[in-house]
Amino acid sequence: MIIGERAAPDITKTDPIALVAGLARSGLHDEYVVYERAGEWVYAGGTRCRIALDSDRVEIVLPDGTRRTETVHNGGAVALATALAALPMPQWRAYGWIGFDFAGGTDTGGRPARRLARLLIPSVEVRASADRVEITSIDPAEADAIRAVIDSDRPFPAPGPELVDVRQDKQGYRDHVRLALSEIAAGRYEKVILSRRVPLPGPVDFPATYVAGRRANTPARSFLLGLDGLHCAGFSPELVVTIDKHGLVTTNPLAGTRAFGFGSLADLAARAELVTDPKEVYEHAISVRTALEEIRSVSVPGSARVSEFMGVAERGSVQHLASTVQGQLAEARTGWDAFEALFPAITASGVPKAGSVDAINRLDEPRGLYSGCVVMTSSEGDLDAALVLRAVFQEDGQAWLRAGAGIVKGSVPDREFEETCEKLRSVLPFVVPQL
Repeated sequence: MIIGERAAPDITKTDPIALVAGLARSGLHDEYVVYERAGEWVYAGGTRCRIALDSDRVEIVLPDGTRRTETVHNGGAVALATALAALPMPQWRAYGWIGFDFAGGTDTGGRPARRLARLLIPSVEVRASADRVEITSIDPAEADAIRAVIDSDRPFPAPGPELVDVRQDKQGYRDHVRLALSEIAAGRYEKVILSRRVPLPGPVDFPATYVAGRRANTPARSFLLGLDGLHCAGFSPELVVTIDKHGLVTTNPLAGTRAFGFGSLADLAARAELVTDPKEVYEHAISVRTALEEIRSVSVPGSARVSEFMGVAERGSVQHLASTVQGQLAEARTGWDAFEALFPAITASGVPKAGSVDAINRLDEPRGLYSGCVVMTSSEGDLDAALVLRAVFQEDGQAWLRAGAGIVKGSVPDREFEETCEKLRSVLPFVVPQL
């Protein structure tokens, strides 16, 4: 039910980025998700219902506070689909995060239970664009509080000096790349994405960081969230998958990277090097091949296709080789089937996925939300999942950045390390410390 609608009085001054970030920092809601796509920002705050998926169980918290807990038997995608179908409302929209560990399934294998996903059905949604602000809530008082925050227009603090030196390789990243190259040479897998974690010296002001970073980046999606104790702000370069209401499944693998933003001549030279580098082209081609196979597995026969191949996408301080792969969802399949087929993103795991995920579990630190996704889905069957890269994270008082690079035959450890530095610089200059 829409109980309040506010058109921007002067659309030239409307700033949806600051609007949703202001709501996030207002303290009105303990948990929230901000999600941007196609020129619209959504602030989803408060909790009508909540779904928590762990590797051993799924819990649903209903509007009256009742908790239902079920053992997971048929995998994470089925568990989430079943939990959403059981919500006590015919129409809903859900927002949240799915961590990289979702790729490991719900078999604990004797290990401690792991968090796989957290979704909320919000008590209020605010949709903002350059010329419109719409508040949807079941509580008039809550809507009034939202309007008061929107009208307050408080400034955000600006970033200061960079907080860390991303060129320090304290974890031996190059050694991990060399080990991966030896495993690739032995035929264990073709490609693996190895990442490195860079701790920050103190807590982060996430709304201010989001505002500064989003104004400087050109993401496919952006997000800001505080959910189940985890805070994250990110500027996603690509989708894991999107499924529209008509069943069109789309993914857009990005693989192959060079720096960007050093002036037109330097950027053009880097682009020319990117599109002709055999290692980068090979890395991209095998990623597209795998994405096409994955979409084909859940699509109407003959509908899977590469609609764009090996263009160049500019994403903040880096540029990538980019392709788009699509298919029409088969009648017997659901959006969660498509999600499961495409998760984790091929550009954040490797080729083939089983071997690369095994290597990541052995060679990387636990990833958590990094290279998972922030997701938005609804009762109408649409689903939109942004890959969690180019992000800053915080939990239990510890904040960090993380970035990775794709390792294939022909990779050079020093160049892969430099690629992680380029990606970290898409976020680091915009991190605002918590005062």
